[in-house]
Amino acid sequence: MGPREHIERLLAKSAQDEYVLDRLLADENAPGEVFGFHAQQAAEKLLKAALVASGMDYPRTHRLVELLDLLRSKAVEVPSSFDELRHLTPFAVEFRYDVSLDEDPTPLDKPAIRFVVREVRSWAERTVNELLGDRLD
Repeated sequence: MGPREHIERLLAKSAQDEYVLDRLLADENAPGEVFGFHAQQAAEKLLKAALVASGMDYPRTHRLVELLDLLRSKAVEVPSSFDELRHLTPFAVEFRYDVSLDEDPTPLDKPAIRFVVREVRSWAERTVNELLGDRLD
């Protein structure tokens, strides 16, 4: 798969996670760890799409700070507000599979998290277009 197809797949897969976020956002009974998982996954895929567009292979990691640092090492301008994504990293694995948790590990501000993921999508699409230009179309 070429870079263009890879980026398109990552953006589409992220949109699937965002679809779930939108459904869970309206459900006050939705478990926070499920919402956090899909928010983390959406952000991870969006950051990885930008990494592919920058010409960099990304590591097999769920650590969002590591992906942000890689983007910055390629001189990709990343908003400092995205550093807050680090709070989502535990939802990728620890909170998802730790069966000893009886309740959500931390209360989530779901609307604020959804807002940030929308901002990451907007940034990622703009960044991909700037890096690839019309090669993505």
